[in-house]
Amino acid sequence: MKGHMKTLFATVVMGWTLMFLGASAGANFPEEIPFVPTPIEVIDKMLELAEVNKGDIVYDLGSGDGRIVIRAAQKYGVRAVGIEMDSLLLAKARKDAKAAGVSHLVEFRAEDALKADISKATVVTLYMLPWFNEAMKPSFKKYLKPGARIVAHDFGIEGWEPDKTDKLPEPEKKLGGYLHYHTIHLWRIK
Repeated sequence: MKGHMKTLFATVVMGWTLMFLGASAGANFPEEIPFVPTPIEVIDKMLELAEVNKGDIVYDLGSGDGRIVIRAAQKYGVRAVGIEMDSLLLAKARKDAKAAGVSHLVEFRAEDALKADISKATVVTLYMLPWFNEAMKPSFKKYLKPGARIVAHDFGIEGWEPDKTDKLPEPEKKLGGYLHYHTIHLWRIK
């Protein structure tokens, strides 16, 4: 019985240690960012507002299932890169890109967007939480060249005044009758 109690005690202590380490490791990230799919009409408006054209390279940070990357490649024939940490979403994005016939134009990277090299981007799209958008400011300043555009869905970038903001006229109808009006912000790097 003594051996069993020691094992139980060691297991409890190990569990507390892992919980503590997990909590402290997540301290750099105020909130986990959930995957919320962007409706196609919002994607089209984001790409239109960014004035995507043939020579652009679109980077979608937190690309989820790849729908923005795939749409940019389909609609504008541009190269596009998705940065995502969720392996299941990356697998779906790659599968959907192949099905859409744009695999040769797109790339999906398993990376932390906060640490990614985005220097080749001429357009960056975001549907992330405010803390993330603000945390990206040093990367935007470091990597993006004059003329690059940043387009954010719903959430702005703290302290940066957008060059343009559009609110879509038609709301998205959510479960329970909730209506969500989508807002898109655009910044041009000077």
